[in-house]
Amino acid sequence: MKKILTILLAVVMVLTLAACTGNSKLAENSGNSGSSQNIEDKSSVSSKAENVSQQSGKTPDGTVSEQNKDTDGSKILVAYFSATNNTEGVARELADGLGADLYEITPSKPYTDEDLDYSNSKSRSSVEMNDPDTRPAISGSVKNIKQYDVVFVGYPIWWGEAPRIMSTFIESYDFSGKTLVAFCTSTSSGFGNSDSALRSSAGGATWLDGHRFSAGASADDVLAWANGLGIN
Repeated sequence: MKKILTILLAVVMVLTLAACTGNSKLAENSGNSGSSQNIEDKSSVSSKAENVSQQSGKTPDGTVSEQNKDTDGSKILVAYFSATNNTEGVARELADGLGADLYEITPSKPYTDEDLDYSNSKSRSSVEMNDPDTRPAISGSVKNIKQYDVVFVGYPIWWGEAPRIMSTFIESYDFSGKTLVAFCTSTSSGFGNSDSALRSSAGGATWLDGHRFSAGASADDVLAWANGLGIN
């Protein structure tokens, strides 16, 4: 009888140990599974965010990326040249408000403070503006200008006109059938006929009346003008 009880006790102990071991492994596997799922979820979120970034066609600073210009969905482009950042501020307000793509017209050779010395007749800007045929080179390009129906062109006023680099930009593309709108920034000069050379170079385009902004123009002022054009 004692032997039978001893055997039964041994069997119970073996079964109890087996059950504990099984529960421990189950708990371990369950924990690993949860950790793996979390890692997978984070990877999926990261992948989705990357895809959204690629599809947007824009770089973090708001400009149109070289790789994605052909696939971006916007029909409005804001292209600007800004030697002292005044025009850039207006251009960014305009692009943000209209949901437009932003493109900076960047000179192959940047302008220095000496180049912009308007009081010096031999400075680079003075020499360029004294020669209507000057066409400063531009670094980079808009890869698919065809996708845009409306193109805003922004620039500072130099000697009552648009800088010659704006003529370089306009003459680099076919704007036939598109709507073009110029805007400028200046301390005291008005808009005047600053876009006259640009209009004559963009054959087949429809030009709307341009506008002059002071440095630091508010977003409300910029969008009030843009919305009044009726382009939407």
